[in-house]
Formats: sequence, structure tokens, C-alpha cells
Amino acid sequence: MELFLLQLFIFFTASAIAVPIAKKLGLGSVLGYLIAGIVIGPFGLSLIGDVESVMHFTEFGVVMMLFLVGLELKPSMLWSMKVPILGMGGAQVVGSALVISLVAAYFLPWQQAIAIGLTLALSSTAIVLQTLKEKGLMNTSSGRSIFSVLLFQDLAVIPMLALMPLLATGHHTDGGHAEAALIDLSHLPDYVQVLITILAVVLVFLIGRYASRPIFRTIAETGVREIFIGTALAMVVGISLLMTAVGLSPALGTFLAGVVLADSEFRHELESDIEPFKGLLLGIFFISIGASLNFTLISHEITTILGIVVGLILFKFIVLYIIGRLFKMVKKDRSFFAIALAQGGEFAFVLFQFSKTNGVLEGELTEILISAVAISMFLAPLIFKVYEVLFDGKQAEKSEDKDMDMIDESGHKVILAGFGGLGTDIGRFLLSAGVKPVILDHDASNVNILRHFGFEVYYGDVTRLDLLESAGASEAEVLVISIPDVNVSKKLIEMVRKHFPNLKIVASATNMSGSYSLMDLNVDYVRRTTLGTAMTIGQDVLKELGMDPYKAYRLMRIFKKHDDEMLSALYKQHREAEDGYVSMYQKQMKDLESLMAFDQNYDGEDVEKAWTVKNPEL
Repeated sequence: MELFLLQLFIFFTASAIAVPIAKKLGLGSVLGYLIAGIVIGPFGLSLIGDVESVMHFTEFGVVMMLFLVGLELKPSMLWSMKVPILGMGGAQVVGSALVISLVAAYFLPWQQAIAIGLTLALSSTAIVLQTLKEKGLMNTSSGRSIFSVLLFQDLAVIPMLALMPLLATGHHTDGGHAEAALIDLSHLPDYVQVLITILAVVLVFLIGRYASRPIFRTIAETGVREIFIGTALAMVVGISLLMTAVGLSPALGTFLAGVVLADSEFRHELESDIEPFKGLLLGIFFISIGASLNFTLISHEITTILGIVVGLILFKFIVLYIIGRLFKMVKKDRSFFAIALAQGGEFAFVLFQFSKTNGVLEGELTEILISAVAISMFLAPLIFKVYEVLFDGKQAEKSEDKDMDMIDESGHKVILAGFGGLGTDIGRFLLSAGVKPVILDHDASNVNILRHFGFEVYYGDVTRLDLLESAGASEAEVLVISIPDVNVSKKLIEMVRKHFPNLKIVASATNMSGSYSLMDLNVDYVRRTTLGTAMTIGQDVLKELGMDPYKAYRLMRIFKKHDDEMLSALYKQHREAEDGYVSMYQKQMKDLESLMAFDQNYDGEDVEKAWTVKNPEL
């Protein structure tokens, strides 16, 4: 017990030291974990012993990550992504496996070459998703494409595991790491094994769709949060055990459960409860990868291993770039797409060990390949950083320089930052009213699409001072911010307040909390993105219920005026005790209800008739 606690202390201390330093240097948390693993591993300070057993345990962090990814995806969303998942994902796995297998076949038997090609075709879901999340790129067009390929790769692990024993060229071995299976299905007929596997997947679906909700609802009613957390973890662990027992990937099972629960009312609670455990286990998993690097073997086989690493990254980059071009990705996105997925993946550790156990690959060859994959994963965050500093920076610079040449600085009084759904509507309104804003957006794909529709949109990072200067911020009168990410909005506002203090700011926020954050910065106008739509829909509902159109309009205007006053009042209270904030909110709502009830008794029949009269000339 003491040894286990000591190991945990070493892991946590190493990560607490290495990760902040890596983040400070702009290297990202993943590289910090990997460096920490090297330092405390057998070839560093030798502070930890059995790295492999720790890695098996922390691989559960990858399983939890896939569960949380599933929670973000509704079945309808998955169906809408079927083309990139099956098309791009399938093309990447087949293309990469084919190229790598052909190269490997020059040195090895074709069975081993196929096993190596399939395994090295996979990329690191954990590293790539973590990096995309940290850089805020998950919801970009390139981020969605990368996620689609990673999702297909994770699903492809299952048929790969089924194929490996068929490629056996030697005797089976337990490799010294055999584990007792929960349920031994090998003695059963093949059709029975297939039937049991299908039933296991169906059971996961039924548990997620029908059993989990009443269970979570009952536990939530107790108000004991730790029991809810325990139940959520038990569900994830139980599904993992079930998938393992029938020979499937536990990541697949938990991903399926996450997708089924994506429509559940408990989705956000599950995310917030499991996220800390996922992050903790993933961090230790990355440390384990760093610690598992066998520097003795690497020093003896340095030429072979580096050749594999360089070849792996180069061949996968070429295949991925070609796929990006075939699927009509913009040039900048193609490069990032290829860079992001060019490394090996964590499932390679599983597949290579499985191949060795089933007599497909020899022990020494397996160790060399595992070392190469670990090095490629170690290099992945560095490649991201190099790309960001050198290639991405230059390309963005070129795009912005070209765009800024077309901006008439002296003729624009409004700058519109962010041209997504809300920004597009704001821009259309201003243009219709005779006001031509300078429109800036940081999504290259979105810029291309909007230009196709005739909008004059300029690509660039709105938080860059030189871009705002080129857009005429020193002479403009109003800056409109319609960016969903409140942190980006805050960064932009702080910079504008410092360098362009005379520029009025009108900003949007998705909710009250975001509104308070912007109000802390003394923004001139803060509007919630959903409020206008909500009031318009409410007005339509009242008219459909038989209320006079003018009366419905008056109630909408009363609500809007009171809501503006209410937001200001609640802003002053939101930093105080929660009870006081809730009490004020309830009082404001009661006052609003009384005010609107009083107005409904307003006698304005002549005005109301005039409101509904149809002018034949119109």
C-alpha cells in the first residue's frame, strides 16, 4: 500500500512540475507529461518501477475520453458526419496501411508487413484531441475532419484485432504478460461467439437508452453527488468489462454508450463528473508513455528506429494530404490535417503486444516498433508547435496581408468581429440599413463560403493588433463582437480598451454568465444571442393563442425593457451570496409578471385595430 501511494505521489508531483513549465513555454500539457515520464522513468531518475502495469491501468483514461466524446455526439450528428467518417477515415486507414505495408514487405514477410501497416495507420486519439481542445480547434472545419478520421480509426481497431491471429507466422506466446480472461469464449463455435458479441453491443445500447435514465434520475433525487459520480464510473467500468469479456474494444463500448446518452438530461452532469478522472488518468497515461521509452534499445537500434519514425510521419503526411485534397479541403486545412494525424497511436501498444502474443511479430521487432511509435507520439506536440510557429504563422500572415490591401480604412465606421450565424445576420441588417462594416473572421473555410455568396469578409485573428489597425480601428466608431467564445471576446475587448479607447463596443454573449464577464470590462452594450429569437418566438406563440398582434408586441417590448434592467440589477448582485442572487432573480420575475398582467388589462382598442388594419397599397 505504501509503495502504491509513493508511486502516485511521484506521478502527481512530476506532472505538477513539468506541465506548468511546458505550458509556460507554449509546448502544451501533453509534451509536459511525456517529459515528466522520461525524467522519472527507468532511464531517467528511476523513480518508478513497473511502467507497463501502470500503463495498462491508465489506458482507461482513453476509454473515458471516448465516452465523453460520445456524449458530445447525438446520433443525428453522427449520421450527418457519415461522409467524413467513412470517406476520409476509411481512405486514411486503407491508404496509410497500404503504403506502409508495401514498404515493410520489402524487409519482412507479407503477413508481418500487413500487421505493421494496419497498426501504424492509427494515430493518437488522446494526444490529438487534447491538443485540439487546448488550441480551441475542435469546432473548426479541420478539427471536425480530424475527429472524423480518429473516430473511424478507433472503430477500425476491432476488425484489426480479429485479423491479427490470421496473420500468425510463429508460435503463440503469452509474452510474459498473459492475463486471465473474464469469460473464455474460444471454446464456443464461431457463430455463437459472433452472436454473443452482437448481444453485448445491443445490451450496451439498451442500458444507455432505457436503463440508465431512470437509474440516474433516482440517484439524482437523493441529492448525494458522490453516489451519482460512483454510478457514472460504475457504468463506464462495467461497459468496459463487458466489451473486454467478448473480445471487443472497451473504448468502442463506452463511446456507443456516450452517443446513446447524448440526448439525456444528465449529459452535462456526467461530463462534469467524469472529466476530472479522465484528465487524471490520461495525464498518467502520457507519463507512462514517456517512462516506457527504452533508451538502451533505442541507442542500439537508433538508425532503424529513427528510420521508422521518419518514414511513418512522412508516408502518413503524404497520404493524409492527398486525402485532404481529394475531399476538397482548403490548402491551409490540408496541411494541418496531415500534420495532426501523422504520428502513431496508443492502440499500437495494444495491437503490437497482441500480435506478439499471437505469433505474428517477434519480440525484438515488437520492441523496436513500440519504441518508434512512442517517439512519434513524443514528437507530435513538437510538430504541432513547429507548424504553428513557422508554417501556420506565415500562411496566416500572407492571407491577412492580401486581404488587408482591399480594406478602405477611411470609409468604414463599424468593424464586425466574427461572421458566424449571429454575425451574418448582424452584417445583413447593417448592410441593408446602408452601413458597410469591415467584417473579420478567423475560419478560413467560412470566409471562402461567405465570399462565394458575395460578402466582403477578411480572414484573420481578430485579437491581433496589426489586423485591427489594418481594418481601421483607430478611425472606426463601433466594434461589434459576435464571437461564441467569451474568452476570445474578453481578450479582444481588453486589447481594444488599451489601444483604441474611443471605440464603442457592442458585444454578444451566449448566457447571463458570459454577459457578466463582458460587463466586468465595461462594454458599452452587451446582448445575449438567444434573447431576440426567444422573444420573437414567444410573440408568435401569443398570437397563435389568439392574442391581438399589437398586445403581443407590447408584451414583448415590456419584457425586453424589464430584462435589460433586470440584467443590470442582477449583475450587481451576482458576485454576492448565491441565496441573495436567487432571491433577487425571483423578485424580478414576479415584478415582471405583475407588470405584464397589468398591461394586458390596458384598454387600447383603437390602437390595436389600427395595428391589424391591412393597407391595400402595401
